[in-house]
Amino acid sequence: MKFGKHKKLNKEIGLFGVYAIATGTTISGGLFLLPGLAASNVGPTVLLVYLLATIPLIPAMFSVLELATAMPRAGGVYYFLDRTLGPMWGTVGGIGTWLALILKVSFALVGMGAYISIFFPQLPIKPISITIAVLIGIVNYAGAKKSSGLQTILLGVILLIMVSFDLLGIFHINPENFRGFWEAGLDDIYATTGMVYISYVGITKIASLSEEVKNPERNLPLGVFLAFLTSVVIYGATIAIMIGVIPMAEFTKTLTPVAHAADILFGKIGLVLTSLAALFAFISVANAGTLSASRYPLAMSRDHLVPPAFKKLSKKNIPLYALIITVALILAVLIFLDPMGIAKLASAFQLIMFALVCLAVIVMRESKIEAYDPGYRSPFYPYLQLIGIIVPFFLIFKMGTLPLVFSTGLLILGILWYFYYGRNRVDRNGAIFHVFERLGRQRYQGLEIELRGIMKEKGLREEDNFDAIVERSKVIDYDKTKKFEEVVEEVSHYLARIVPHSFEELQKQFMEGTRIGATPVTHGIAIPHIRIQGMLQPEMILVRGKKGIKINFVNPITDKEENQTVHAIFFLVSPEQNPTQHLRLLAQIAGRVEEESFYDDWMSAQNETEIRLALLHDERWITLKLSSKNATAEMINKAIKEIKLPENALIAVIRRAGRSIIPKGNVVLKEGDILTIIGDPAAMRELEEKYSEISYLKKR
Repeated sequence: MKFGKHKKLNKEIGLFGVYAIATGTTISGGLFLLPGLAASNVGPTVLLVYLLATIPLIPAMFSVLELATAMPRAGGVYYFLDRTLGPMWGTVGGIGTWLALILKVSFALVGMGAYISIFFPQLPIKPISITIAVLIGIVNYAGAKKSSGLQTILLGVILLIMVSFDLLGIFHINPENFRGFWEAGLDDIYATTGMVYISYVGITKIASLSEEVKNPERNLPLGVFLAFLTSVVIYGATIAIMIGVIPMAEFTKTLTPVAHAADILFGKIGLVLTSLAALFAFISVANAGTLSASRYPLAMSRDHLVPPAFKKLSKKNIPLYALIITVALILAVLIFLDPMGIAKLASAFQLIMFALVCLAVIVMRESKIEAYDPGYRSPFYPYLQLIGIIVPFFLIFKMGTLPLVFSTGLLILGILWYFYYGRNRVDRNGAIFHVFERLGRQRYQGLEIELRGIMKEKGLREEDNFDAIVERSKVIDYDKTKKFEEVVEEVSHYLARIVPHSFEELQKQFMEGTRIGATPVTHGIAIPHIRIQGMLQPEMILVRGKKGIKINFVNPITDKEENQTVHAIFFLVSPEQNPTQHLRLLAQIAGRVEEESFYDDWMSAQNETEIRLALLHDERWITLKLSSKNATAEMINKAIKEIKLPENALIAVIRRAGRSIIPKGNVVLKEGDILTIIGDPAAMRELEEKYSEISYLKKR
């Protein structure tokens, strides 16, 4: 079974949305509900316990970010485990992480009840929690942008109140309350660390929304690091203040420790404000958790591991049935399960999932898949990942029998579901088979194909400088029929003068790639490509054959020799040491030639410059006509070197009185000149805004 195309989710979440969702999912029950219960096990050592709980999070956080920037897809941990360890472990991870997140959301909704009961003790908690769960489901149905917008508002209120609480409360800490800080036993410390671990796992849940994040290679790591720093500071400061102002005998019995501390410090106004922050925090984690959780059935349905109904998107591109079943399970947990046990069980299984995520990074790195191209790479590999695998299982063992049994049960449930439902519906293995192949076993090409598709969607990086490669590319334009072998001979002679390879070596590699099926040939276009040791930068040769170029090649799908007449051949030669850049450039070319406008633009180009421009996406170039009557007047009678263009933009060609002029730095621009400017999309948008009143043509 091949990976099919699926309807994409909208990219609506920016940097602050990532930060708000990650932080809002983290600062909730772990701060406003759990500290008193944790203190009942370890006393004032609870502060150390919360800091220790970040240790197994750090390897998981770095590993999740690496995987999310390489594979920004809905489903987060499920998707990563499926594509690395195979669909059986993907099923285990998807079901387990989905249920763990549902448990965390349910825990937050119960926490709301504890704070509401401060003011309205007569109100029944469960109906209130159920009502809020339904309302949050409705908000999520409105879309990720509206949902992340709600996160931003909620987080702003929470941080304002809690920062004020910490800044004022730190002066009222009683050091005597920390007496016995080191008296807790190691077993109790380890067990409680495992229990409070659930407090931090929201940091990584944004990975399940990575498909909806704008510029994920930048916004995901930066947003998550900021959220982690914020959460650790807020947790550490607030718990220290709670220990310092609440007598330990009272602290260990309260379900509303922040409100209790605020009441002691600031009276009624403090009680009201911190309770408000708590309610907003619980709404925040429930909202973000529901948003993230609903993407797991969606991702698993795309891969045929759960029924196809769950990949159905609404008119607003929301996974409708996945959202409905997620909310339904949250309601079931609220009605039937005990919240305190839920916190322990959710932590235990989340620890297992994060251990597997660390293993997934090791598998992807060691698979040597060239299309694995994360925008962020975890530091201290593989030592950080090995720590991330060992520590979680140690903590689960220390947490006791029930969490261990629950985790084992979920593992068995996921495996059984895969064997009885999913196995016959998928024909896919993970990256681990690339590792096996290196040991002389099996290899799975489908993952590499999918990663290349993701690479095409992600686009270029700034250092790729595709526009400059096109601008300096050699153009060969044939007006009569040619054979591919003749073209390769001419191209190889030219390249032998600028790359550290002989004519014979280049000719052999291009022909060999075509013979074994490594040269993409489709829709009248061929892309021969090789990598060469010792090159400093990529080079490209653009070949147009108006009357056709006949090529014999091996179709990699059928493994049979075919022949085709093509009208465009792009020879790409890149440095051997940068395989992922080579693949990104190939993906950029493929993305352009698949557009409907390409063929007409290519065949109607009148000169070498227009042939080059045909290869660039519309968003990467514009044409301006200089006139003293509009904003371009500032360029007239100035040398090109004096013109200030946006960064990553350059003048590619000047048309003057029907002829082309090479745009050297000392060339003076004249009225009536037509400038073709190329650059990255951001630079082009800046020029469009500056010269918005000018009528210019992107295409003839």
